[in-house]
Amino acid sequence: MPETTYPTAAPPRGRPKHEAAAEEFTPRAARRETAQRFSRLVGSLATGELEFPLPGTGRTAERFAALCAVAEQDLSLARLAEGHADALAVLAELAGPAPGPADRWGVWAAEPPGEGLTATRVGEGWELNGLKQYSSGAHSCTHALVTATAEDGRRLFAVRISPPACEPVDGSWQAIGMAGSDTPDVRFTAVPATAVGDVEAYLTRPGFQHGGIGVAACWYGGARAVVRTLREAAAGRPDPHTDAHLGHIDMRLHAVEAVLAQAAAEIDQDPIDLGGGARLRSLRVRALVEDACTEVLTRVGRATGAGPLCHDVRHARNVADLTVYIRQHHAERNLAELGALVARPNEAR
Repeated sequence: MPETTYPTAAPPRGRPKHEAAAEEFTPRAARRETAQRFSRLVGSLATGELEFPLPGTGRTAERFAALCAVAEQDLSLARLAEGHADALAVLAELAGPAPGPADRWGVWAAEPPGEGLTATRVGEGWELNGLKQYSSGAHSCTHALVTATAEDGRRLFAVRISPPACEPVDGSWQAIGMAGSDTPDVRFTAVPATAVGDVEAYLTRPGFQHGGIGVAACWYGGARAVVRTLREAAAGRPDPHTDAHLGHIDMRLHAVEAVLAQAAAEIDQDPIDLGGGARLRSLRVRALVEDACTEVLTRVGRATGAGPLCHDVRHARNVADLTVYIRQHHAERNLAELGALVARPNEAR
């Protein structure tokens, strides 16, 4: 994947980097900082300084590389950037409303157990009520694509985020890892909504699988950030055990990079999934990347000990962020689905 960089703010002069970050970090401050950077990132997209090409248009590898680069700098920012980029791809694929250049979009489609959103027809339009959990960018997004249950099934809707009709629930995002992603529950009260696509279109479209690999590209970027600490340790102090951990990680991440590149090429070759392989590809790639990230977290911790986790706030945040973010992979549930698809492909279709 081609190298891509995204500018980051340097700590104030005169203070060590870890001290500057430590003084500034609280979950609320992290949310505010990430929101500001998200706004600048969307501005960079509007000017063409940064680009997330749509998947399946011949430049999917560039899309994955750009997401990876943002994630290597700041995984919480990448969560918002990926949601925005995914929303634009969904709107294009399902012929939704045209987004404005300054709009900041999220995709709020998680449906864990508990209260959810209901959609009711009101005149020619729709109205949403209820609770949407895991709403990343709740305080910074101007618009969102949200899933809700209607009388005829699950649908996707475009909404404008406008309090008090869309109100983040205080205290519902307690995470330290991914604190900056601002992912609380949001209470919807009579929110006007525009249907995007048909019933179940969000999950059945080919782009759903392509988007899942985009998330994995963010995980990969987060793993690269965690590995920086190990690479610095190995460069500064020759030690065979440290070198062995770094060598193993380098091998794993090299494989991840190759698999992401292959997936991007396959998506560009068959963007509408005529061959029917999109789900299998997504399950394989996401499982491989999640497994590599898990090993990165373990090996970097074993090689560097408690020191960086206790004294380097940037590394501690990178580890905490990646630990939370890769839980978007559903572990054995996804592996079981992968195994069933491999063993009984006709039944799984």
